[in-house]
Amino acid sequence: MKSIANNIRGDKVIWVVVVILSIFSLLSVYSSTGTLAYKYQSGNTEYYFFKHFGILVFGFFLMYLAHMVKYTYYSRISQIGIIIAIPLLLFTLFTGTSLNEASRWLTLPIVNLTFQTSDLAKIALIMFVARMLSKKQDQINDFRNSFLPIIATISIVCLLIFPANFSTSAILFVTCVILMFIGRINILHLLGLFAIMIVASALFLMLIFNFPEIGRFGTWKSRIESFSNKDSDSNYQSDQAKIAIASGEIFGKFPGNSTQRNFLPHPYSDFIYAIIVEEYGIIGGVFILLLYLILLYRGMRIASRSPGTFGAFLTIGVCLILVLQAIINMSVAVGILPVTGQPLPLVSMGGTSIWFTSIAIGIMLSVSAEVEIEEQMTEKKEDISNSENHSKAESIIS
Repeated sequence: MKSIANNIRGDKVIWVVVVILSIFSLLSVYSSTGTLAYKYQSGNTEYYFFKHFGILVFGFFLMYLAHMVKYTYYSRISQIGIIIAIPLLLFTLFTGTSLNEASRWLTLPIVNLTFQTSDLAKIALIMFVARMLSKKQDQINDFRNSFLPIIATISIVCLLIFPANFSTSAILFVTCVILMFIGRINILHLLGLFAIMIVASALFLMLIFNFPEIGRFGTWKSRIESFSNKDSDSNYQSDQAKIAIASGEIFGKFPGNSTQRNFLPHPYSDFIYAIIVEEYGIIGGVFILLLYLILLYRGMRIASRSPGTFGAFLTIGVCLILVLQAIINMSVAVGILPVTGQPLPLVSMGGTSIWFTSIAIGIMLSVSAEVEIEEQMTEKKEDISNSENHSKAESIIS
């Protein structure tokens, strides 16, 4: 353990943020899984606590491994990742484990472990887009050689995720477009893409409301109508979340004293932020938001100091998608957005979602570690140069 601690590299603030979020996660999951424990584990409330603790520990191990890999290797890994991710998304779409009319999961044989292939696809796509943008900086304004291959890959992955998980597809697409903008893709090409997306969104809404019997159109239509009609009976989840947040007031009911955990569906995942605010008050809710904003700030700081364009784009991409997901989860809990089913990164109870999030943060830390090495080498060179200049000055004087 001591050798591992000595080898921890990268931005220490990010490590601290991850540890604090994990502590909140353990406390909140333990508090919100009481009903689940009585329903499935004969009242053994510690079961989900220790299970979640084990998932977080393994997440830290994956983060440690990811941050030990030199970030430049992720450029090659992205090629393998995207080749694996696309067939897996196709396979999941047609033969995956279905829940609520959505095939999002693959169940691994023997171990019986389920995971969302979209979690793998998110990281793989962001790494691949970062690679493409860095490789094509010399011809970044070229439509055929730069814009077209990048947007084609993004579109394929997002369209494969879209039928079963609209919100994840939308977050991933927006993150990649922002990354393209930062990567200096021709603004006219991006404006054209924006115009196409507006038209496509309008047509999509027309299809949802005119053909609700197709696929998940009915589910999406119901969520839009429920969100628009605040008095609808379909707003049960949102209403219970609002009650939890309102009853938390400023200082909260303190850990373990939530009452809405008994009424909220999925209080340990989709609506865990509402439970946090109920138990820790507005102060706790703002503190969690602040942690994600600190993560965003540190990510942008690492990107600005990155020794290469790939490291900068990679850090911005993985940081942005995590923070966007967190903000959307919190926005749903407070009623700003309709219910989407997005977990709160590193806080919501989960398995592979936490592990892939840990890998994403490990990638950020890998870039950060390289930044530290580059800065240390620069400082040494400056010290040597100053020492040599000082020696020359002394010899001239003497």
